[in-house]
Amino acid sequence: MSSSDIPIVQLLGITKRFSPEVLANDHVSLDIQEGEIHALLGENGAGKSTLMQILYGIFHRDSGDILIDGKPVAMASPAEAIGHGIGMIHQEFMLVQPFSVTENVLMGVSSAGNESAYDPKAVSARLKALAAEFGLDVDPESRIEHLPVGVQQRVEILKLLYREARVLILDEPTAVLTPQEVDRLFSVLRALRESGKSIVIVTHKLREILDVSDRVTVLRDGRTVATVSTALTNGPELARLMVGRDIVLRSDKSAENPGRRLLQVDDLEVEDHAGNGRLKGVSLEVNEGEILGVAGVDGNGQSELMEALFGMRPVAGGRVLLDGTEITHWTPVQRRAARLAYIPADRRLVGSLSELSIADNGILGAQRSFGRFGGWWLNRRTVAEHARDLITRFGVRTPHPGYAAGKLSGGNLQKVVLGREVMRNPTVLLVEQPTRGLDIGAVETVWQELLAQRAARKAILLVSAELEEILNLADRIAVLYDGRIMGVVKLAETDVETLGLMMAGTPLIELRRRLRHPAGEGAHGPH
Repeated sequence: MSSSDIPIVQLLGITKRFSPEVLANDHVSLDIQEGEIHALLGENGAGKSTLMQILYGIFHRDSGDILIDGKPVAMASPAEAIGHGIGMIHQEFMLVQPFSVTENVLMGVSSAGNESAYDPKAVSARLKALAAEFGLDVDPESRIEHLPVGVQQRVEILKLLYREARVLILDEPTAVLTPQEVDRLFSVLRALRESGKSIVIVTHKLREILDVSDRVTVLRDGRTVATVSTALTNGPELARLMVGRDIVLRSDKSAENPGRRLLQVDDLEVEDHAGNGRLKGVSLEVNEGEILGVAGVDGNGQSELMEALFGMRPVAGGRVLLDGTEITHWTPVQRRAARLAYIPADRRLVGSLSELSIADNGILGAQRSFGRFGGWWLNRRTVAEHARDLITRFGVRTPHPGYAAGKLSGGNLQKVVLGREVMRNPTVLLVEQPTRGLDIGAVETVWQELLAQRAARKAILLVSAELEEILNLADRIAVLYDGRIMGVVKLAETDVETLGLMMAGTPLIELRRRLRHPAGEGAHGPH
């Protein structure tokens, strides 16, 4: 960090209220030093993103001061923020997919006083130099639509560097990245820090904070709890500061004792709209009182599997049985009535209706059971009682049951969706990416509830891109690659290396053959 006594950015007593009942930031103070990586940590809804959007000029603060290099500024718009050297990369990238990298960088750049500012060749040359300087490995002529997500993120960083940003704010930068892409991003951030840039990472992932940041500011309930040096803290302490209590992420599962087969999938075939195979002969089974985890890199057919099992996607071949009854071509309504529940990966667009209240979202798909006169009129008292029970049981943080679901943080909305499905007492739960984007406190809640359902003898099919989650919760693990099952293994009989090889496309039968016949041995033996 710089030895200067004056931080490059100071936020002093920032307060932002969106409504009488929603106080997002409550006199928050934060300073950012030149040449540091500063993590902003907090639960979903703690006010992290709001604070950074105030610094970037998207939201206007109700009170408090913003100082740049010790001087107060208004920060009334993103253009003003960029003028002060403040840039922000949002969770949803602001890129035009059909355009090239250079064309995306040129968008919004003023050429006033600089004739080369809108010269594509000059811009491309400058981008190549910046990419080489910071190890970004981006071709300025590539079209965005052809670039992986991790490279698109580097384009966003290039945009800010081209605009000579001194402070780069990254909001949940690793949420859409593979582990390898996370490592690459952190290498880039360290290079930026060494060049004197200041980085702010908005996140709730403790392990990543400890890996890459210099200091951490923790927010809780919209207030500053503490700012600490990363070298002088640890995961449990940060979790305690963030949540206000000790957090222990361990499974503590009871001994495995599976019962009868409740879900059976035989040779399932699913195609996309163009007729391309997305699932290719998938077979699996889930038993009473067990969790079958489906591991794999995103995009290998996981979502298609879950949607087909819940009747949201047509099946081209094979069959699905629920407790011995074939349901292959049943509608989602019929499957729900047969006590099959689905918790989708997209809690906002698929799992809920954002404009409806928490209370109304809590009864979606089962409205008639909360009705009067044959189910045609909702019994509002019963709906409200159900909502209060759901909020209490699952720890949903909300002003009241009538609060719009779309205004909830990701973690609290996930608790609503999970609570709704669990409180219907299903026999089988299809659970897809249940903790994606959630803070550690919300992850703990979700894990505990899934294990409670397992203990209640439910059958759970769990799809997760987080291998740690699979290893903590599952009794058996199926690995999906390119629409095919590479193998199914018991948790006690596998390891991370084996799972990783299957996730990369090596079938379990091939791995076992290699163990029986290592290279150079038994070359002429029977196969």
